[in-house]
Amino acid sequence: MTVTLDLQQRVANPPKAGVVLELLKPVTWFPPMWAFACGAVSSGAVISEHKAEFALGIFLTGPLVCAASQAVNDWFDRHVDALNEPGRPIPSGRIPGNWGLRIAIGWTLLSLAVGSLFGIRGVVAAVVANLLSWAYSAPPIRLKNNGWLGNAAVGLSYEGLAWIAGAALLVSTGWPDWRIVTLALLYSAGTHGIMTLNDFKSIDGDARSGVRSLPVVLGANRAAWLACVVMLVPQVIVASLLLYWERPWFAAGIVALMLAQLPLMRRLLQSPRERAIWYSGTGVTLFVLGMMVSAFALRTP
Repeated sequence: MTVTLDLQQRVANPPKAGVVLELLKPVTWFPPMWAFACGAVSSGAVISEHKAEFALGIFLTGPLVCAASQAVNDWFDRHVDALNEPGRPIPSGRIPGNWGLRIAIGWTLLSLAVGSLFGIRGVVAAVVANLLSWAYSAPPIRLKNNGWLGNAAVGLSYEGLAWIAGAALLVSTGWPDWRIVTLALLYSAGTHGIMTLNDFKSIDGDARSGVRSLPVVLGANRAAWLACVVMLVPQVIVASLLLYWERPWFAAGIVALMLAQLPLMRRLLQSPRERAIWYSGTGVTLFVLGMMVSAFALRTP
């Protein structure tokens, strides 16, 4: 009887709006929104003439698709979070019962509905993004259990797909130029390194839970070195391509941003476990600024 009453109470009392917002993690929405903006800029479209489409695309990539991915991840990570971050909404009980799963499914369906407003391109983008987010977190696939595949999925979804969507959804005909797709995929590859650094905060819990993140598999020092190399190599290629495409000033901008990252990387490598989050707020900022520099390079005649 007690179990039945408890279940009824949980179903009848949904979590508070503030707790749901905490589950959807607004702080994580910035990367795909920024990538979408980069795609819009790189497309050459006059954004002031496409304000509604631009705003809807930003809303789709951040508060909908990315937020849905956060809910999905937290639901399927609830046992891991109970070890790493027990204060999160689901393991703390502030989102009780199966409300976490309900929110994840509901937000996924909502993102698909909004994506359909863009026609077939929006549907394709929303479907692929949501498939990647569910494959990343949910069994039996659960790409997150493999640091190589999981980080690749997040990089592709958060940066590459969002960038390509930003270019595709703001042009009336055709698909993005191959140069746009190339830069989007290169920055997706670089994001693999960013995701490796993001995994440092949960090394101990991941190790106990069987999540084979790269810091767990390789150790903190080797994983940090790998992350730095993976972030730098795509930027070198981007700068080289911009120079080849006769955009020397933009190429110089990418090089300057890379050089500014080097002393920060050196400090990171001295104590990776303690400074991974610090680097995410410093060196990664320079990385994402380079994305917009590259976007404007493609826009320039």
